[in-house]
Amino acid sequence: MDLAELTGPPRLHAPVEAALDASTARSACDPELARHLAPLAAVFDVSPEPVAVVDRSGRLRYANPPCEQLFGRPLAALTGRHVADCAHQVSGARIHHSESGAGVLRGHFELHPRRGGDPRWVSWSASPLRDEHGVGIGIVVFLRDDTDRRRNEQQWSRRHDELEQTIRAVAHDLRSPLVSVLGFSRLLREDFGAVLGERGTHYLDRITEAGRTMETLIRELLDFARIGHGEQRVLIDPRQVLEQLKGELKPRLDALGATLELPAEPPLLLCDRTRLYQLFSNLIGNALDHMGPCERPLVQVEIREDARWHVLVVRDNGRGIDPSQHRRIFEMFHSVPCEGGRKGTGIGLAIVKKIAELHGGRAWVESEPGHGAAFHVALPRP
Repeated sequence: MDLAELTGPPRLHAPVEAALDASTARSACDPELARHLAPLAAVFDVSPEPVAVVDRSGRLRYANPPCEQLFGRPLAALTGRHVADCAHQVSGARIHHSESGAGVLRGHFELHPRRGGDPRWVSWSASPLRDEHGVGIGIVVFLRDDTDRRRNEQQWSRRHDELEQTIRAVAHDLRSPLVSVLGFSRLLREDFGAVLGERGTHYLDRITEAGRTMETLIRELLDFARIGHGEQRVLIDPRQVLEQLKGELKPRLDALGATLELPAEPPLLLCDRTRLYQLFSNLIGNALDHMGPCERPLVQVEIREDARWHVLVVRDNGRGIDPSQHRRIFEMFHSVPCEGGRKGTGIGLAIVKKIAELHGGRAWVESEPGHGAAFHVALPRP
């Protein structure tokens, strides 16, 4: 909604008007609204957040003391006026709105101080005010100054961009010498393998293995830095992602003699597809890396749901994890040492945690030594 619309004839947002009973259009001095304002004012006067009440004609009939500080105008200058009279303080901005359940509207706008200064970022929610019979008599608007929170978000976003640029530059600078190390190691093996002997070949194998680990580390660092940029959250069938992963992991599963069990009819998940692939890839790969020797290695994927969450579980029947390591394993570069297991970079589970948190969820592990491990990721339901 453009602000030009607010400066015309007194008119409320169409969704708000629809939320109120159209048959209750009253005069500006609606006695029914005035009767309800008295008990409401006793509550709202002590509220630390700005609250206002608007009648059906779009005029402010009540504003609590914090509104005075927010708008920089005395309460007497606010009450009784049409909301368009305050709109000049948000000139050049747009009022964004979205409707949620129960007829509640939410949105935000930029508020420009009357005497100059930096604009304020204000979020709002509006709910219909009804009498004892359910008849609409006005609207209650709750306001909140989110300027500091928005500035912090912008600051963290800039820092994140700077970090990603730094990681990209470092990764580029590391790749060039790494390509040389791996390339010359291969040539050394091909041309002088017979001269090096068993001991020299062993050293060469160690150099190559370290180079491959470094290559994986650089790739995972770039993946970690990219999380949160250019993502598109849509409803995804996780079965498609899991079937793709199972096909890619088949040679490794066959070599380990391991079984990967997938859910038959999982619910749709609200997530970015690439991040969901990363999440499952890291959790299943982590299970295969660290479960250790088993008679019948088994990795099970389960997706549960309740009123608020989809909970993704990747469970194995391996060696388990000591409780003292449960939190640390999600830290960057921390990898649980284990005999006979594949050494990781310590970034995979950090990626899982970051994806979960950026989607509004969390990640945790439940495990005891000798009883396998179950990694959980909770994602909000759409």
